[in-house]
Amino acid sequence: MASVGKKLFGTSGIRGEIGSEVTGELALNVGKSLSYYLGNEGTVVLGYDTRTTSKMLNQAITAGLVESGVNVIKVGMVPTPLVGYATDRLGADAGIMITASHNPSKYNGIKIWDKNGMAYTPEQESEIEDIYLNKKYVNVGWDKIGSITENNEIKKVYMDDLLSMVNIEPGFKVVIDCASGAGSEISPIVFRRAGCEVITLNSQVDGFFPGRNPEPNDANLGSLKKVVKATGADLGIAHDGDADRMMAVDETGKVVNFDKLLALVASEFGGTVVTTVDAGFIMDEELEKVCGNVLRTPVGDVAVADGILKNNASFGGEPSGTWLHPDFCMCPDGLLSGLRLADIVSHKGPLSKLLDQMPDYPNIREKVTCSKEDKVKIMENMDEELENAFDDIKEINTIDGVRISLNDGSWVLVRPSGTENYIRITLEAKTEEKANEIKNICLDIINSHL
Repeated sequence: MASVGKKLFGTSGIRGEIGSEVTGELALNVGKSLSYYLGNEGTVVLGYDTRTTSKMLNQAITAGLVESGVNVIKVGMVPTPLVGYATDRLGADAGIMITASHNPSKYNGIKIWDKNGMAYTPEQESEIEDIYLNKKYVNVGWDKIGSITENNEIKKVYMDDLLSMVNIEPGFKVVIDCASGAGSEISPIVFRRAGCEVITLNSQVDGFFPGRNPEPNDANLGSLKKVVKATGADLGIAHDGDADRMMAVDETGKVVNFDKLLALVASEFGGTVVTTVDAGFIMDEELEKVCGNVLRTPVGDVAVADGILKNNASFGGEPSGTWLHPDFCMCPDGLLSGLRLADIVSHKGPLSKLLDQMPDYPNIREKVTCSKEDKVKIMENMDEELENAFDDIKEINTIDGVRISLNDGSWVLVRPSGTENYIRITLEAKTEEKANEIKNICLDIINSHL
């Protein structure tokens, strides 16, 4: 399901329900479109997640690529970050991951990576979309079709490089919940190789995600919270369906505050850090302590990656648990994020104490279900409607949705989801009363259009 104003690509590649929005034919023609974009030559790294439909799409997109003259290196069922890493490491011209990330089993999708391991920008996606919609792609002759090879060795190289980035204290105990997704085979292994005592949850590969929904949020992590506390673990790590994200549970069995966690790790890097418009002001406060500064971009890892490259930033991430490590690769990496958090906690922890040192501000994340058409209608004049609804506005930011900052430090962001049929409301205030007041104002505006 594409975001507002787009026909094919959304905030994070192509994503939608199998059969009605994402089909084998779509995958075939996306493969042909990418081949045309690459000049009907070159090499593409191809991986997929554990979904029941991923192998089908993997085969279809392979056919589209080789039929149009492009060579394919298959890396199999792997986490998304490995595809980005392999694209860069193997000198390929592009990478493709078949995944719908945190979405339920009936969804799937396609995400494309540039040769530097960074996701395709909106401009690049628009070019692919134009080729696809206008059927500009071509088939080459039988004697010029691309080759298909498999590379299983890259998994070990990737794990070796991950381990070179951290130095976790021996005996650190971690519980890892992989949601039966693409991190199931690698994440527990790499943590064990890092010297951790590892307990696994939902680490059997299963595209139906029987243990929990693949989105790593508080509602879906009940088992992880209980096991961390019951086993006396130092940390709980939860991945999403393709393991480009990481969410944490502290040693008390509590899912940690997203914004605080991001700020904690960002302050370890210092310098210029890139985050998104839906991140709270705790980030600014923590970076100020280490003489760093914060830059905000539209939501989405590609926007964060673009901000990192343009500003030579040390680190970047979203409150959703999507973090980018430019000293390793420009693809979001939930495994490296988890390893680095374990490294910090093993030397400075416990995690609950580290986060308790930061102030708590009421933060609300609400979503309103609506159709694609309603998303367009609701957002059409949202800046004017919010401006009329508040009389103490300090700043209006429209780089992604509409973010209103108020003079008392409160802020609210109203934006359409780029991957699902929702309008999202994200806000922060100094008091619960103010937070609920802002939320209700926004809900009234949105509901008036439904």
